[in-house]
Amino acid sequence: MTYEREAETLQVLLAESAGFCYGVRRAVELAERTAKERGGCYLLGDLIHNTHVIRELEALGARKASDASKLSAGDAVIIRSHGELKSVLDDLTARGAECVDATCPNVSRIQKLVAEAEREGRQAVIIGEPNHPEVMGVASWCEHPLIFDGPDAVRKWMENTPNFREIPLTVVAQTTCIREIFENSWKILKKECTDAKKYDTICNATQRRQTEAMEIAARVGVMVVVGDRKSANTRHLAEICRKFCPRVLHIETAAELSPADFVGCGAAGLTAGASTPAGIIKEVLGVMSEEFTNEAVAGSAEPVTEVPTPTVDEAVTQAAAPVEEAATQAAAAKEEPANEFEEMLNNQSFRTLNTGEKVTGIVRAITSKEVEVDVGAKQTAYIKFSELSDDPNAAPEDIVHVGDEIEAYIVRVNDVEGFAELSKRRLDAQRKWEEVEKAVEDKTIHEGVVTEENKGGIVVSVDGIRVFVPASQSGKPRGADLSAMRGQTVRLRITEFNRARRRVVGSIRAVQDEERRAAQDKVWASIEEGKRYTGVVKSMTSYGVFVDIGGVDGMVHISELSWSRIKDPREVCKVGDTLEVYVISFDPDRRKISLGVKDHNRDPWQDFMNTYAVGDVAQVRVVKLMPFGAFAEVVPGVDGLIHISQIADHRVEKPEDELSEGQVVNAKITNIDEERQKISLSIRQAPQQSYEEGEAE
Repeated sequence: MTYEREAETLQVLLAESAGFCYGVRRAVELAERTAKERGGCYLLGDLIHNTHVIRELEALGARKASDASKLSAGDAVIIRSHGELKSVLDDLTARGAECVDATCPNVSRIQKLVAEAEREGRQAVIIGEPNHPEVMGVASWCEHPLIFDGPDAVRKWMENTPNFREIPLTVVAQTTCIREIFENSWKILKKECTDAKKYDTICNATQRRQTEAMEIAARVGVMVVVGDRKSANTRHLAEICRKFCPRVLHIETAAELSPADFVGCGAAGLTAGASTPAGIIKEVLGVMSEEFTNEAVAGSAEPVTEVPTPTVDEAVTQAAAPVEEAATQAAAAKEEPANEFEEMLNNQSFRTLNTGEKVTGIVRAITSKEVEVDVGAKQTAYIKFSELSDDPNAAPEDIVHVGDEIEAYIVRVNDVEGFAELSKRRLDAQRKWEEVEKAVEDKTIHEGVVTEENKGGIVVSVDGIRVFVPASQSGKPRGADLSAMRGQTVRLRITEFNRARRRVVGSIRAVQDEERRAAQDKVWASIEEGKRYTGVVKSMTSYGVFVDIGGVDGMVHISELSWSRIKDPREVCKVGDTLEVYVISFDPDRRKISLGVKDHNRDPWQDFMNTYAVGDVAQVRVVKLMPFGAFAEVVPGVDGLIHISQIADHRVEKPEDELSEGQVVNAKITNIDEERQKISLSIRQAPQQSYEEGEAE
């Protein structure tokens, strides 16, 4: 079904994560509570980047302090969500001011990471905007931080720092850093520096918000991004949207919208930065959905794919928990409350928890026994360490951090005592089984570690799931010692799955066969005479060796292995050796390839002529004995004849009485026939010294 020009509504897609994130909501709550309890408080700069919120706080008695040095003992000071310079915090503490720390837990973690890096003698590297308050605050927790705004800045630092490879680095990111910028910067540092540690400190909520914005922007004609223009995360949202949508509007309030913005547009998207309150999102959504409908669609000449359009209240209900519930409560009221800002903050805690449901929350604290999670309900939610992970040796701080978003099952709800027990481990297990089931259908390839050998095969651990691989599917020859595979990382495909019996069967061989076929097809698609490959010797025969050139074996005849005359390929190589080979000929129908090692562009005779002349004495190696004399190699590929009469200064009945194959002797070059490329040698005319067999250079 499509909407034509006469459609009555503009289709609006609202991002689920639009609006307040956990850190911002926490900062606003602390500021509001402090202002009420103390009859006022001070803000060092903007608590968050949103003038609407700041005005609401000022109405409650929160005042901006233009100069922190003028604050005195007893003054309540709110430390903004971006954090503050360490020197400012130390000064306030020294003068007795009461600091209410509203720093986002994610930002606090970054501050601790750079401080710890300095204590360990490592160089702290921050990827982010150098002049952003959060980055400046983080940088103040160490003496000599490096701040890069992207890959170009990283490369410039490397060019100007001679010993940069040896510097131990600890790399973090601004919480609102664009993922692509952070990852590209890290790739350069990881590749070039020998000791670099990465901590992915981009806020999960930020990443989710950016991903949703990108997905919606790709589907609509106009994308509206709501948030203060000083807000970095809102700016980044707009930048990301512009890559996918031709028309992006970055606004602070609904008043900035115009019907002309939506002419010719059948569907529009709406998202908001982390500092944007629900009330503003609701107002913008209402204007887009109700006031601009006819003007927008009337200009659309093309049919527009139908997208379900929620009402104002329904759309806000789909947003993230902080925005969702605050907006829903406000919309349900028949009259605007006296203090809508306060109402939206307080009404978010009326969520009902039910055993067996899945819930999403924010980690608020990690104690000695459990993890405390804010799930937006009356009850306090906890996850025991035993329900956090399948790994009994895993430390909780390696799995979650304060400020992280976490999903879990509700195991038990105690309304009397006001708490709820959650389990991340059970949810993870459920997801793993779902992934395994889907892997069978999709024929997904997984990586796992071989943990044991048992009767009939091996067991591979894939994300904590035991996968049995029969011996016939292990990729090893029949009768091979499978115990040698323990500890190896292998690639396999799930072939059978039975959740009731908790049985999973996989095949390593299926992946190997598929990869081998793909490699073979690639070789045969590009092979040509003269093409060079780096191959591995797979097997040997008396007449040559077989070399793997990328999934396909080619034959190198013994005559093509070396310019020197050899009787056995083992004289020049062994199984497992790497050889540089080239294609002499190939037959696609018979799947046969003839390879060579000798460089035919080189002329051994010319090498000889450039090195020796008649009368010179050379060390030669006897390569063949004949009744009339012996042939000896002068240079690889060029042999000379030592006539039986020239072997010794006495009569020789048979050459083998005096010489043996492989023996090295001095021989004088007595004649060179350039036209026929023949050389005559004489041992009796050359001074001799003893050589070990095969010692000739």
